[in-house]
Amino acid sequence: MNSEKEILITGGTGSLGKALTKVLLEEYGPKGIRIFSRDELKQWEMRTELQQKYKKLPVSFLVGDVRDRKRLELATKGVHIIIHAAALKQIPSCEANPLEAINTNIIGAQNVLMVALENKVEKVLAISSDKACYPINLYGATKLASEKLFIQGNAYSGGRNPRFSCVRYGNVVGSRGSIVPLFKKQYSETGKITITDEHMTRFWITLSQVSHFILQAIEDMKGEEIFIPKMASATVLEIAKGICPDAEIEIVGIRPGEKLHETLITKEESLHTEIKENRFEIANSTANLKSFEYRSDNNPHWLTQEQIKEMVETHII
Repeated sequence: MNSEKEILITGGTGSLGKALTKVLLEEYGPKGIRIFSRDELKQWEMRTELQQKYKKLPVSFLVGDVRDRKRLELATKGVHIIIHAAALKQIPSCEANPLEAINTNIIGAQNVLMVALENKVEKVLAISSDKACYPINLYGATKLASEKLFIQGNAYSGGRNPRFSCVRYGNVVGSRGSIVPLFKKQYSETGKITITDEHMTRFWITLSQVSHFILQAIEDMKGEEIFIPKMASATVLEIAKGICPDAEIEIVGIRPGEKLHETLITKEESLHTEIKENRFEIANSTANLKSFEYRSDNNPHWLTQEQIKEMVETHII
């Protein structure tokens, strides 16, 4: 990614958008970064924080919603790369407000796709989730639909720009809404942490790791790939103990729409998956003749308590 590129990040004031902006400014030096989001307060806070740290700030802040196609069309004029991170992500909220989740996560994705085609953007990378695999809640279903939209979007561009790909990964340590800040808050207030099931496992990655992975995927993408980083697993109980080793643990039971273990690659997808050193790539070609499932409970890589403590201590935004 050279310094002549103009990059737009939808949902750019979220934890991921802030981390990506930091890496872009410090390691890539793009021509410009456009932060597109609907919360003007978060934009003001992010702008203030960046202005205190960087003398030269090629970052512009655009208030808008991915549901508004016309606004997106104006915001993406002259853009070379779109990182589509805007979404409604809270599972209970999506279940309670299904039309809102569909309008943002699916119709919003469609709008991004269409304006990228209209404005001849070079590359679009959509941010997905492990919840898109075997979805059992509306959030997962909307992310699956979003993935399908972007991968099939390459048919509309006909082998030319824009090229569309996705990144799919698990839980991000320290992001807003993750269990790490929740556990810390519970412990400070009550000395106790609540977890749903002591056997529950999840994939874990830091904001720094996933930011670098996303930007590398943009450089490597040809279109139609779903990029998946190789991630370490840990039980939610181990994460809780790593955050607050002295806390009392209360088991409250698994919630509706929640899985005991997460999947990043299904058996069906594995037949079209190329295995690389630090990642998997799902594409349309048949790359693998032996099926497998990449799940958080059958993962060969597990976090140690020391690694959990280091992740928690050094990777909070």
